[in-house]
Amino acid sequence: MEASEYKCPNCGADLKFDPTTQKLGCEYCDSSFTIEEVKQIYAELEALPTDEVVEEAKDEFAEHTNLYHCQSCGAEIMADDGQTALFCYYCHNPVILAGKLTGDYKPNKVIGFRYTREQALDAFRNWCKGRKFVPSDFKSQQQLEKMTGLYVPFWVADCDVDARYSATGKKVRTWTSGQYVYTETKEFRIIRNARILNKGIPADGESKIDDLLMEAIEPFNYKDLKDFSMSYLSGFYADKYDVDRAGVFPRIRERSDKIAREVIQKSIAKGYSSIKVDNESYNILKTDWSYMMLPVWFMSYKYNDKVYEFAMNGQTGKLAGTPPLSKPKLFAFSSIIGFVVGVICFIGGALLL
Repeated sequence: MEASEYKCPNCGADLKFDPTTQKLGCEYCDSSFTIEEVKQIYAELEALPTDEVVEEAKDEFAEHTNLYHCQSCGAEIMADDGQTALFCYYCHNPVILAGKLTGDYKPNKVIGFRYTREQALDAFRNWCKGRKFVPSDFKSQQQLEKMTGLYVPFWVADCDVDARYSATGKKVRTWTSGQYVYTETKEFRIIRNARILNKGIPADGESKIDDLLMEAIEPFNYKDLKDFSMSYLSGFYADKYDVDRAGVFPRIRERSDKIAREVIQKSIAKGYSSIKVDNESYNILKTDWSYMMLPVWFMSYKYNDKVYEFAMNGQTGKLAGTPPLSKPKLFAFSSIIGFVVGVICFIGGALLL
């Protein structure tokens, strides 16, 4: 079998043989595999049972899903047959019905909302209480009406990692005997070779939502995962992903490397005075993907030509966001403080005379 017939186990792009490394490499996500590794991975995949109802489920999804398009910012919003999208929750402009959505966008899993809209609004109001310099209309009823229950598209990856780690550990002991101070230094070779399975690494597939905002409201509890059903969309909106698996893979790999590194470091006994890493590599051999819809209460606010976003995890209630700063309010407050300080200094000076 030629190399071009192999697909990358991580992103699905073609693998090509690299004569310099003698490995199969993916130009898209920069993964690399030995011939033996790829053959083993494909043997495992071919042994998996096929699902005969996948296409039928995709057709049903496409039939009952409408796609709305925002001509202002380009957002694409999907909703079930019974929902009418009135505005874009990113730029607040009207959206128009663009037609049906292809069944290829059907999610595998979903976590339903546990927090109601009223609970989300109460949480937002409490979040605003300690922020004195936000614009007045940031908390207005008109703004609160833009709080939207949104199913955000997430790619969730299980990464099979081949971890290789070598380091030099030092143990330094110092003691005094008579008039002399002695120092003993021992060096130890630390080697770790392991296969690590990093499960449930998420990355949102929506380019218009800040990735850091979505990471800030993690984690989601995967124990609540259910097979996707259109009934979950009733009364809510859902985003159509515009970043595919290959697009999110660099973020997945970065997070996977961090997790694998922490696993290796925890396996090293304590007591070393210092550890110098000589070499480490974390090669993802295979990635199993799930496409999920995860619940988020979302609100955006445009202030001075900049969009500020607020989000709440619809399952756990965890909040995140960056509030806008009203410069007039801050200036007024600073002026009052400056005036008060000036008066106190004037009175103090007068009393000294």
